Amino acid sequence: MKISTKGRYALRLMIDLAQHDTDSYIALKEVAVRQNISIKYLEQIITVLCKSGFLKSLRGSQGGYKLSRSPQEYTAGEILRAIEGDLVPVACLQDEVNQCERSDICETIGFWNGLYDVINKYVDSVTLYDLAILNKGKQNIDLKTER
Repeated sequence: MKISTKGRYALRLMIDLAQHDTDSYIALKEVAVRQNISIKYLEQIITVLCKSGFLKSLRGSQGGYKLSRSPQEYTAGEILRAIEGDLVPVACLQDEVNQCERSDICETIGFWNGLYDVINKYVDSVTLYDLAILNKGKQNIDLKTER
């Protein structure tokens, strides 16, 4: 499993909005400049985040975007899943019922299920607040040891 650029940029976008939250709308152009990400690329990401209910938008000269909830109420997992889909390490775990013809005799399915569980538990344990506020300005953070 590899998180795409869209997934990484979605997290950066959400972190930026959380860090600059003044209860007013923030222009996407400002985020693009601060994050050094093309506005065209951010527009693709912001559409998905708005449709997922993560952001509020307002058109016009005072328009822009802001979080629809507090940073503590978002997890990195839900943001990544909105952009990436399931965070499965192998394709056979994508469907609710494993479609692999070897699933009943697979020697590695337990390993893949365990890895999938660890991934989900970790990304769901880290909030946007953790990323945006508690670790502001830090680099190479191990959130497991920060808690």
